Amino acid sequence: MLDVPDFRTVTVESLAAMIRGGDLSAVAVTDAALARIDRSNDTVNAFVAVNSDDARAQAATIDARIAAGEDVGPLAGIPIGVKDLEDVAGFRTTRGAMHLADSALVDTDSTEVARLRAAGCVVIGKTNTPEAGWIGDTFNSVFGATKNPWNLERSPGGSSGGTSAAVTAGMVPLGTGSDGGGSIRIPSGVCAMSSFKPTQGRIPAGPAPLGAGDLSTVGPMARRIRDVALALDVVVGPDANDLRSLPAPTQSFRAACESPSAPTRLLWCASVDGSPVDDEVMDVALSAVERIRTAGVEVVETGPIMPEVMKPFLLLFYGNMVPGYRDLIGTSAFDGVTPGLQALIAGAEKRLSVDSVERARKSAQALSVKLAAAMDGFDALITPMTVGQTPTSEGQGTVNGELTNSWVANTAPFNVTKRPAGTTCMGFASDGMPLALQIVGHQLDDVRTVELTAWAEDLFGLDPIASFPA
Repeated sequence: MLDVPDFRTVTVESLAAMIRGGDLSAVAVTDAALARIDRSNDTVNAFVAVNSDDARAQAATIDARIAAGEDVGPLAGIPIGVKDLEDVAGFRTTRGAMHLADSALVDTDSTEVARLRAAGCVVIGKTNTPEAGWIGDTFNSVFGATKNPWNLERSPGGSSGGTSAAVTAGMVPLGTGSDGGGSIRIPSGVCAMSSFKPTQGRIPAGPAPLGAGDLSTVGPMARRIRDVALALDVVVGPDANDLRSLPAPTQSFRAACESPSAPTRLLWCASVDGSPVDDEVMDVALSAVERIRTAGVEVVETGPIMPEVMKPFLLLFYGNMVPGYRDLIGTSAFDGVTPGLQALIAGAEKRLSVDSVERARKSAQALSVKLAAAMDGFDALITPMTVGQTPTSEGQGTVNGELTNSWVANTAPFNVTKRPAGTTCMGFASDGMPLALQIVGHQLDDVRTVELTAWAEDLFGLDPIASFPA
């Protein structure tokens, strides 16, 4: 048999094909993942729980099924990490929260995880997240901070930073994330991974998630968009556990990426809500836009499309979180809540009312209509994925050297409007940290958005591993 390759140098699709074809065993690939976690996790802190024996047993079952001539699925033997906001049978779902640190092991998988298992994946363990996914960084009082493998002093983004760090460090080739305000796109972007936030409901989120139910969606994460697309084909489609779940598209995500069609017209917006953009981020983004124009695409610039978007976002995001914490407010358990989150929940609790939530939902609908009008006649909207530069771990991002929490202002608007959005690496800052372009699609146009993300990934032609620090 072949030696197990570095997961960062082989596609998920190729790796699964080698396992199905007998060139690699699922057990050998799982052992390689476990060895890489053992070697790197003390430094990166991507995984918060691993069950080696169960992972090897899963892999052995897959090998036996392959030997028996069974079709084990398109993701045969692929080891995955699951974000610790999502249920996995046999693991706790702590959500990075001290009050859930000793919660009972769950006995069922989420719908997404169950579908990934059914497609041949081997669940290795749980990946780190900030408490309740509250911020675009990854740290909590239970498990500590996850580090960005590009630079261990920097954040891996959040809230799916455990998965982005695990994939970037080569621990696993695939994992899961969720995105309520940018939490798949941000960690992927700052780790030079391509990503996709689907329309809410395209991937069922059942059992019902804790937190921003008006905004959040789950989804697979990998280094390259075609591998994300391969996993998307497995996990999309309706499910009774999620009343928002949508039908699967009639076209395969992966097939759409085979020879992606170029866009004709793109709308370019540097800052969706008018937040200041870091000069270096703008320079890299404008170079990417010029590259797109040189490829024969008409790119039309517009000013801020949704300057009013953050007010409904904040109310929906943190307001939806309050019910999960209301019983803790005023108790000693609330003292264990991450300090920044404590303040936000307390503030949101005072503002939360039936009327305020209804106003926020009506604002979201109006903003969706406004965005649709702005995008009319264009294949997609493109923006810098962030307006600022990557934070230090447990710090804030920067815009022209000034610390700000608004460094990620371009992601949340598309949770409010529920638009599909992809990202891909468009270049690097002077400090070597990756910067990403965001590609926002029309309502429900998930497949075309993934296809355009593949087109942009091909156009820029960046090889993050070649740029990866030694």
